[in-house]
Amino acid sequence: MKHFCLWGLVVLLATIELAAAGHSSFRTERISGSAGDVLEDDPVGKLKVYVYDLPNKYNKKLLQKDSRCLTHMFAAEIFMHRFLLSSAVRTLNPDEADWFYTPIYITCDLTPNGLPLPFKSPRVMRSAIQLISANWPYWNKTEGADHFFVVPHDFGPCFHYQEEKAIERGILPLLQRATLVQTFGQKNHVCLKEGSITIPPFAPPQRILAHQIPPDTPRSIFVYFRGLFYDVNNDPEGGYYARGARAAIWENFKNNPLFDMSTDHPTTYYEDMQRSIFCLCPLGWAPWSPRLVEAVVFGCIPVIIADDIVLPFADAIPWEEIGVFVEEKDVPQLDTILTSIPVEVILRKQRLLANPFMKRAMLFPQPAQAGDAFHQILNGLARKLPHEKRVYLKPGEKVLNWTSGPPGDLKPCSDLSTRRVEIHVDWLGRILRFEEEKLRNDDVSGVVVDWAVDTHNSLLQQSREDVVYSLALKRVMTFGVDGGVRAMLSRVMVA
Repeated sequence: MKHFCLWGLVVLLATIELAAAGHSSFRTERISGSAGDVLEDDPVGKLKVYVYDLPNKYNKKLLQKDSRCLTHMFAAEIFMHRFLLSSAVRTLNPDEADWFYTPIYITCDLTPNGLPLPFKSPRVMRSAIQLISANWPYWNKTEGADHFFVVPHDFGPCFHYQEEKAIERGILPLLQRATLVQTFGQKNHVCLKEGSITIPPFAPPQRILAHQIPPDTPRSIFVYFRGLFYDVNNDPEGGYYARGARAAIWENFKNNPLFDMSTDHPTTYYEDMQRSIFCLCPLGWAPWSPRLVEAVVFGCIPVIIADDIVLPFADAIPWEEIGVFVEEKDVPQLDTILTSIPVEVILRKQRLLANPFMKRAMLFPQPAQAGDAFHQILNGLARKLPHEKRVYLKPGEKVLNWTSGPPGDLKPCSDLSTRRVEIHVDWLGRILRFEEEKLRNDDVSGVVVDWAVDTHNSLLQQSREDVVYSLALKRVMTFGVDGGVRAMLSRVMVA
């Protein structure tokens, strides 16, 4: 109660000052020193990029098949391609290029629920690299050291959504010399190699900007969060999902009047963020999420709860000055930490967040704008130039091992436009037998039990992933089986 009364006064003071500023022109503050210069830098004239012309099966054909790829949080790979095709940094002469870009829509392979399936990604990536190395001489000159790839999935170039599996896989060997542009960023992690460019996840700019409210609107909500606290299908106890941080937030503050939290996602979500002082940005399965983008764009101070996270464009955006970092172990003291921040510190963070360049750097707008995320990526690439002489190989010299990696990654990717990918039948059969027994024990409808048996037999006979999609997954959705079966099916493409 003491903190609540104290921060009733603090919120009032902050609201009065911001409202007073809004009557004239809303106050902003530019970042001082080199960070501000970097944020506002213009990469045009500092680099030239050659865009490989790949067959449509690697990009456009995938998008034609599923337009949802345009709006999910991994869509930066699509819009970066579109941006570069018309960018002033593009060159049609590969001999004068500083960088080479391979346009692959590596996450545009979605489940019926709209979640990307990364299991085919290594083969797709490998296939594309084989293509460019066979048809152009530039890859072979450096084995990718002057190439960059956009890999925006949960754990980037490790191509898995579960961290332990991603760590086990590691970065695809053929990408070891390339520069990776990825949303995933965590210090001392096998899925983030030195020299990578960490970017924000994609948040649809038109949708966000359509919900803007007057900047002098009072911020009457102290702490705001909407999202999962428990992943009931995959981690019902909450100890593994978000490393327990989200569960700790809920259990400690669900009844605290300073915290406006829920699993619901209201239609006023964006407006509510603009009425909030602090927005929680905890890790989920990966350390990053679109909330970070939304918080910055809407001027809500991001409270970053993700140990060792590497944030987007950290050399240009002063995250320590605009955000609040809370270690995962300190979540139970979150209320004390936030109520202890002086009002003048809060107001300065809000002024920095009000800087248009700060907001623009987090978005991938169409058409592109000066200082946006596209330009920040190019700035990052330009700062890596010139390439060191040692990256250029002697004729015939090889550094990368083309035969290393999990055996499934080495299989040919014959048809990228269909969902026919071989799966490990013995592994899947064991899971289906387990789930069949579970269904019987739980006394679930006999027709669903029969489905499990039929699916198991079909898979043993055909060993085709399309059986899962045409029969098993649709039947599960129809009969509404929760928990293990649904979770198993969403991961059925594990090779």
